[in-house]
Amino acid sequence: MAVSDRQIPEVAPAAPVRPRKALTIGAVAKVLSKEFDDVSISKIRYLEDQKLVTPRRTQGGYRLYSQADVDRLRTILRLQRDEFLPLRVIRQELASGPSLSGLSGSNGTSKSNTSRRAKLVGTSSSRFTLDEVIEETGARPEFVRELAEFGLVSPRKEAGNEIYDETDMEIVRAGNELARSGVAARNLKVFKTSADREVQLIEALLRPKLASRNPQRRKEAVESLERMASVLSELKHALLVRDLRRLADS
Repeated sequence: MAVSDRQIPEVAPAAPVRPRKALTIGAVAKVLSKEFDDVSISKIRYLEDQKLVTPRRTQGGYRLYSQADVDRLRTILRLQRDEFLPLRVIRQELASGPSLSGLSGSNGTSKSNTSRRAKLVGTSSSRFTLDEVIEETGARPEFVRELAEFGLVSPRKEAGNEIYDETDMEIVRAGNELARSGVAARNLKVFKTSADREVQLIEALLRPKLASRNPQRRKEAVESLERMASVLSELKHALLVRDLRRLADS
């Protein structure tokens, strides 16, 4: 039988692909909570305050998040969780131009970037009251004060209030996560001691350049400082992963 004699079923034209509906902040938190247990509406608002995501607003002022916004938030949260990156470094990553798919692997884990540097100068630093730190991190006031007592955070006094910066916020968040596993604030002193020793090593190597009055020489020193800070962070992470793998295999 010729092809022309066969009964060829009619194929219905493909339906046009509709753009995904914009989501409210509550719906976004629900979607992301499937992968990130600690995500909250407050945390998403905080990331918006840090200019890491910019949802559109309705005339009534309600936030509406596109799929691209949700993907961006997912990437930010993965970089925080999987690579322990502070928000200022994540901001650098997002501003540097690569696509979001280049920042996180297809298997849901972030790709390491050996060229990443810790931006130490020229970055804006947000300021938070103790109440804002508690609301954002979920930490108890007593725990935050213990971190300050042991020198892990360094709040400033302004008009009688304790003011914390973005780095303090990240330390409190990380410390609080460890506290949920039974790690007390005093046990975290070992990390500060380790960081202090690393700073002393870098200072010994770069002190002459950092003290130079030559602008170019000082600029090179700061760039070296940022590069060494990132390399040390990667080294510590690699050593930690290696030893934890040994512990898991024992």
